[in-house]
Amino acid sequence: MNAHEIIEQTQAANIRLVRFLYCDNGGIIRGKATHAYKLASRLHEGIGQTLAMQAFTGVETLASVAEMGPVGEFRLMPDPDTFVILPYLPNTASMLCDMFQLDGQPWGACPRTFLKRTIARLAEQGLQAEVGVEHEFYLARSVNGQYVPADTSGCYSSIGLDEQATVIDAMLAALEVQGFPIELFHTELGPAQQEISLRHANALHAADQVCRVRETIRGVARLSHLYASFAPKPFLDQGGNGAHIHVSLWGTPQRERAQQNLFYDASQPGGLSQMGLYFVGGVLHHLRALVALTCASPNSYRRLLPHFWSSAYGAYGFDNREGAIRIPSLFYGREAESSNLELKCADHSGNPYLAIGALLAAGLDGINQCIDPGQAQKVDPGNYSDREREQLGIRRLPLSLDEALDELERDTVLLDALGPLLATSYIAVKRAEASFFSNKTPEEETLQHFYKY
Repeated sequence: MNAHEIIEQTQAANIRLVRFLYCDNGGIIRGKATHAYKLASRLHEGIGQTLAMQAFTGVETLASVAEMGPVGEFRLMPDPDTFVILPYLPNTASMLCDMFQLDGQPWGACPRTFLKRTIARLAEQGLQAEVGVEHEFYLARSVNGQYVPADTSGCYSSIGLDEQATVIDAMLAALEVQGFPIELFHTELGPAQQEISLRHANALHAADQVCRVRETIRGVARLSHLYASFAPKPFLDQGGNGAHIHVSLWGTPQRERAQQNLFYDASQPGGLSQMGLYFVGGVLHHLRALVALTCASPNSYRRLLPHFWSSAYGAYGFDNREGAIRIPSLFYGREAESSNLELKCADHSGNPYLAIGALLAAGLDGINQCIDPGQAQKVDPGNYSDREREQLGIRRLPLSLDEALDELERDTVLLDALGPLLATSYIAVKRAEASFFSNKTPEEETLQHFYKY
């Protein structure tokens, strides 16, 4: 969409405010809004934002980052292709933004630009990533200052679909109006827990969709006097919320004309190609550092428990839902198209541009270094003894955000991919969040994450 089309749509719909949005290092969606009469100039000049905002934490404090204080600013530059009129708000539209320096160059602390760089690295090797995300969330009400599930329905229960049919239909309608290709919707393990899956898209669009889905579902829930929470563990005694990431790599093999799914090989077990295995190897090799970006809050590590189907160990398997990486079974008649890998240790407290970009960087390292993932696991890796897991090379995922950050600080591949400014600011933000919750009770931590995500 070009600037002229955006202005025309804004005028036709009587839009008053256009939000310039981004997802920060704390995983919070933030931004500023321009009045429609200034939109024409804002489209090419952006909106100023203090450099300190990329040192802002999810608990609304400012982490200590040398280059992110009260002096200086960056520009929020909107991507015209992300323009949407928001159906759940009056006279409001939005666009997602990249961060630029005042000299017009991309800013090194921009998460969306990091993902673009990773996509470009893949393209240099003739590869394109397709990504899909499963979004889990709870619907809740506030009762006497506490959040309680909106109903008591069970896993995959049609009762839950019936109980929330009105708000679910409104959510789906709001997503459809914005052009989202919805594939599945069902109730999940916890009471009033829901899950929605969208069709895969290129990596950048998939990350954009994560932000849009969160904004839309929370916005529509508010219209029904409900809260929608994507927090990793919003209720300590219930199942957690994941944001499982599905990925496949596509390219044009030699002597072929059309793009093909390079993770598919009909001659191999489960249809997974050698390239797919190397990608798995790379992810497993970097996994203990990667989760600092995909499971990015203290609350995340209350979800990553053995025997909770959320993945607690660095293992993979075919349709093994206790492994960190699941190789889903193929769809009949669409075997080549449907081949993909699912990363289960991911949730909505992570910035989607960082999570997806780092996942791709880890997998690409596996391909380039021919990293062997070892044998696929046919059982829950939590059922092995410690000695058996050690013999198989299966490691427990970090038990805390601080432990994951320690791993990230040692992982030169992921640090180099992020770049010095983004890596430094991200780690500082996450250290500050971990410190903030270090003396809080589990209930206090959960309550704050519930509302933030």
